[in-house]
Amino acid sequence: MPTPVTTSSTWPQVPRWLTLRQSLRMARDPVGNLNKVLAAYGDTVHLYLGGVKPSIVTRDPALVQHILQKNHRRYHKSDLTHGLLRYLGKGLLTNEGADWLRQRRLIQPGFHRQRLAGLTRLMRAAADEWVAELAALGAAQGPVEVEAHAAMTRVAFRIVARSVFGDSLSDEELMQLSDWLTAIQLFYVTTIRQPYLRPVQHLRGRYRQHDDLARRLRELVRAAIARHRTAQAAAPADAAPPDDLLQMLLDARYEDTGEPMTEHQLIDELNILLVAGHETSANALAWAFFLLARHPEVQDRLAEEINRELPNGQEVEFAGLPRLSYALQVVQEAMRLYPPAWIIDRVATEDDEFQGVAIPKGSVFSLYVYGVHHHAGLWPDAEAFRPERFAADAQPALPTYGYLPFGGGPRLCVGSHFALTELQLVLIQTLRRYRVLPTAETPPGMNPLVTLRPAGELRLRFEQR
Repeated sequence: MPTPVTTSSTWPQVPRWLTLRQSLRMARDPVGNLNKVLAAYGDTVHLYLGGVKPSIVTRDPALVQHILQKNHRRYHKSDLTHGLLRYLGKGLLTNEGADWLRQRRLIQPGFHRQRLAGLTRLMRAAADEWVAELAALGAAQGPVEVEAHAAMTRVAFRIVARSVFGDSLSDEELMQLSDWLTAIQLFYVTTIRQPYLRPVQHLRGRYRQHDDLARRLRELVRAAIARHRTAQAAAPADAAPPDDLLQMLLDARYEDTGEPMTEHQLIDELNILLVAGHETSANALAWAFFLLARHPEVQDRLAEEINRELPNGQEVEFAGLPRLSYALQVVQEAMRLYPPAWIIDRVATEDDEFQGVAIPKGSVFSLYVYGVHHHAGLWPDAEAFRPERFAADAQPALPTYGYLPFGGGPRLCVGSHFALTELQLVLIQTLRRYRVLPTAETPPGMNPLVTLRPAGELRLRFEQR
């Protein structure tokens, strides 16, 4: 690694020629290469994404807090996120300013604790379906080997889609949506990491193909909304309305006008909920099972807690989850080691400064969440899987803005409690029946797309207890 170039801002800079030369390597392994860059240059560094786009990458929690919380009004999401507007529309993930705040206030009640209590049974039912699939396979062949990421994608998408749409989408339509969303994500990330290939992608018709996928996705969601409305119109007058997020959004009214969302805006928000609601949870679950398989002592402790707090097959309810504190700690530590949202982008909308360092308007930041979560200066024995870090009385205390699985500041993920509830329930319902074991000595690599996926297959073995 060459000697860092000092800029007027005092943050070191990776020469543009070097980032361009290494762009293919960075595209193939962004986490490994960013770790090397930051180890060589320090916690904050200027570089060029894809060798083209100037960016400031940081794993400094104080700078992250400055951008996400303390001075958040001067920072918006950058074109790296806004590019998703083309495929997913203008929902909470991609929106900005007063319009974002208006939408946030409208949607937030859908994720309040009282609604989560009702959705817990739905989550548990989806988890039980997954466990029943394991049982059916095990009855025929004994211990079951499963590709965990694909299985958890099905479980997580089933949970979020049913929470959003109720019965308005078939299982076949759910998986079609999931496949389209995955294809769009893969293509979009390629256009970000290798921007010099965009002309070739245009010539090959790849943009047109993915625009068509986005159109088909919207039409499928539009049809589900129409079926939902038709079912409601045909229901008896005294029938209770469906307890799903779609119905909540259809009933919601803006405070300032008393008007509902337009159908166009509704589809945008539903697309974002589907993407954010299943992708992050599927990855977190797959990584959690992987870590438990490699740490039988943690798995045994969690199974003991489940048996103690839920004896004789007692069902887990939302109100009872606080008693299963170790289950939450396992989820939290899995999301520290493998944060689903592994990097966050922001752009300065006006001039700013941080600890005497000038930040010109237009500066693009990549807040490297994975780097923060693995920072040896913040986390003792940072690479170890130790759920007890998150115990209520743990020492040392969690570092300020050193843990960001759901982002931070006013744009903290609206579905964070939904996700934590879902993750705990799936782990609990699985581990009370099954022990999970590794199938390979070598851990899988990482595939950091919009979220942090395993690279290739993540195969695990499930044995009935």
